[in-house]
Amino acid sequence: MNREQFPFQLIYQVFTLLISFIIVHGAYVTVVRPKAEAFIAFEQEQIAKNPDYVQQRYFFVVIKDYEQEACFILMLWALAILGYKSVSAYRQKQLLGNDILALPSTLPVGPEDTRSLLDRLARLQPPIRDYLLPRALRLGIQRFGVTGNIQDSATAVRDLCESEMERQEAELSIIRYIAWAIPSVGFIGTVRGIGSALGLANRAVEGDITGVTQSLGVAFNSTFIALVISIILMFFIHQLQLFQERLVLDSEAYCNDNLIARLRTKPLP
Repeated sequence: MNREQFPFQLIYQVFTLLISFIIVHGAYVTVVRPKAEAFIAFEQEQIAKNPDYVQQRYFFVVIKDYEQEACFILMLWALAILGYKSVSAYRQKQLLGNDILALPSTLPVGPEDTRSLLDRLARLQPPIRDYLLPRALRLGIQRFGVTGNIQDSATAVRDLCESEMERQEAELSIIRYIAWAIPSVGFIGTVRGIGSALGLANRAVEGDITGVTQSLGVAFNSTFIALVISIILMFFIHQLQLFQERLVLDSEAYCNDNLIARLRTKPLP
C-alpha cells in the first residue's frame, strides 16, 4: 500500500505547491501590492498636507512583503495536504458503518470459514480493499486460518493498528515541517526589517524617520502574520491527528466486535 501511494502523494504535494504559489503570487501581483502601494502613497500625501495626521492600519499593507507571501503559500500548501488526508480518513470512517463480512449475527467463525471470508474481502474494490479496516480483517482472518488461535488473531490486528498509527504520525511530518517553517520565515522578515532600519539610522538622526518606520513595519508585520498562520495551521493539524487516531481505534474495535469475538476453534455444542 505504501509503495503504491507514495508516488501519487509525492506528485500531489509537488502539484499543490505549484498551484499554491501560482494562486498566492497572482493575488499579490494583481491585488495585494497594488492596493498596498496606493494606500501608502495616499498616506504620504496626507502626512505632507497635515503633519498631525494619524496613520491607519491597512490589511494589504500588513501582508504586502515577500515573507508574508511565502507564509501564505506554505499555509495553502499545508491545507491542501491536510484536505487530502482528511478526505481519505473520512472515507475510511464511513466504511465502519458497513457490514463488510456480511455474516449472520449468531454465526460463529471457524478455521474452515477463513477461505470464504478472504474471498469476500478480495472482491472489494481496489480503493476500499487497501483501507485500514479491510486490511485488519484480512490479517486477522489469515492469522486465525494459519494458527487456529484466537489470541494470535487479536494480536495481529492490534499490531497492525499500532503500525498504522505510527505510519500516519510519520506522514504528518511534512505538515509539521511546514508549520515550523512558517514562523521561521516570519523571523527572517523580522531580521530583514530590523537590518534595514539600522541601515537608515543616519536618516532618522537627521529627522527623516519614514524609512525606519517602514522597515520596522516589515519586521513586525512579518512576524505577526507568520504567528497567526502558524496558530491556525496547528489547530487543523491537531484536529486531523485526533481524527486519524479515532479512526484507528474504531477500526480495531470493529475487528474485535465483528471478527475476534466470533471466532471459534471448536464447534459450539
